[in-house]
Amino acid sequence: MHNNVLIVGAGPTGLVLALWLTKMGVPVRIISKAEGPGTASRALAVHARTLELYDQVGLADAVISKGHHVSGVNLWVGGEKKARAAFGDIGEDLTPYPFLHIYPQDAHEALLVSRLAAEGVSVEWNTAFIEHKETADGISARLVLAGGNETVCEAAFLAGCDGAGSAVRKSIGVGFPGDTYQQTFYVADVEASGPPMNGELNIALDSADFLAVFPLDEGRRARLVGTVEEDAAHAGALRFEDLNDRAIAHLGIQVTAVNWFSTYRVHHRVAERFRKGRAFILGDAAHIHSPAGGQGMNTGIGDAINLAWKLKAVLFGGVHDIAAANRLLNTFEEERIAFARKLVRTTDQAFSLATADGGLARFVRTRLVPLVVPMAVQIEPVRDFMFRTVSQLMINYRGDYLSRGEAGDVHGGDRLPWFDLGDGRCNHDGFRDLCWQVHVYGYAGPEVEDWCRESGLPLHIFPWCSEFEEAGIGRDAAYLIRPDSYVASAAHAARPDALERYFSDHGITLPAAAG
Repeated sequence: MHNNVLIVGAGPTGLVLALWLTKMGVPVRIISKAEGPGTASRALAVHARTLELYDQVGLADAVISKGHHVSGVNLWVGGEKKARAAFGDIGEDLTPYPFLHIYPQDAHEALLVSRLAAEGVSVEWNTAFIEHKETADGISARLVLAGGNETVCEAAFLAGCDGAGSAVRKSIGVGFPGDTYQQTFYVADVEASGPPMNGELNIALDSADFLAVFPLDEGRRARLVGTVEEDAAHAGALRFEDLNDRAIAHLGIQVTAVNWFSTYRVHHRVAERFRKGRAFILGDAAHIHSPAGGQGMNTGIGDAINLAWKLKAVLFGGVHDIAAANRLLNTFEEERIAFARKLVRTTDQAFSLATADGGLARFVRTRLVPLVVPMAVQIEPVRDFMFRTVSQLMINYRGDYLSRGEAGDVHGGDRLPWFDLGDGRCNHDGFRDLCWQVHVYGYAGPEVEDWCRESGLPLHIFPWCSEFEEAGIGRDAAYLIRPDSYVASAAHAARPDALERYFSDHGITLPAAAG
């Protein structure tokens, strides 16, 4: 049987999947029809949950050191700043990354490509995927190489990370239902001066002149995103110089250089399925939505990490049999498609409010939002909810097949709460092992210690303290953690038989047996 994975597409989703699989010892081949890494910044926001996952493979510090922290958002109406909401210490007790972080996609991809190269994996550029078929023990894919010659690649699994026009999605015959918003948007990466060039996020809420100014540094470079009228006959021909954007003028933005400019239409679609046989689709190949909240790239990265450890388990003895392997792989679609559908609904609502015309929408956008937002972020529960939502800390798989039990306020399927233990340590440090592990907060007992040692599961015991209780952790509870750092099982008492039953019931092989 083949034990490698063919990854089609070398954007952030495909690169992260390749890196995680490589770190876990799974051979990969990653191809892209592009000539090389992206040169346009496209996606910008890297959220806290992504940074937590990146910390598992030593990426977080590099992303943070090369990006830009955003300290607040300013809301403008009619060329006047009506409100400011400071991010400040939002999320400081929730995550080691309590901020909105800007890191342009071109730099992001370059970092991922370099990390892959350091692991001995090179992206095969100018290589196009045509179609595939399933074989007795894997897949056989037709590829076209740079010189135009065709070749066949055989692999155990196929991962389509090749964007909204995904050739892999078409090859597996999966529909992509949804719609396209009426508005045409422009995006421009510029060098400029003026009041909004302050290193913060600035949004003009005028009905006819929506404009968002995303900082790329402390005040010299920014991305402008706004609406534009562009008829079908001139689609793609518009230049920045052709814009008649009153919002840019009202905000006093003086553009001195345009480094990138493009127009685009915004879609909202979710594929009917994320898996068919040995083929999977991830990222924009599986779901696309409005840019509200900067969720797209982060969601694709989450897809990749969710799938990676499951493929590794199936390929390297981590499941009991074929039935267990199939059931485990099905959880990729079950867990990620539910989140994708919810995300499309919520971003659609936010996007519609930001761009809708009409008296009521205009009143809400220009009068209520500037009034309510600054007050809302002063209320701690509201502020925490907003941060958890945008940062993707609230993503959970409660009630799904791999999630079991609850202890305190933490359920199977949740992200385990984060705690700063002092001296540069935290309770998430063990996640860097990319493996199943057990966390006990309070007393574990010798039986659990012996069982974990014999089963090959790292055991992390944290002496009880009041901060754990305040965060909803159960005292003396045992939390079984998946390799992607989500809670698989939560039990009020640390008992070896309950832990062993989890693995047995799900057909998952204990690490000692798999090794």
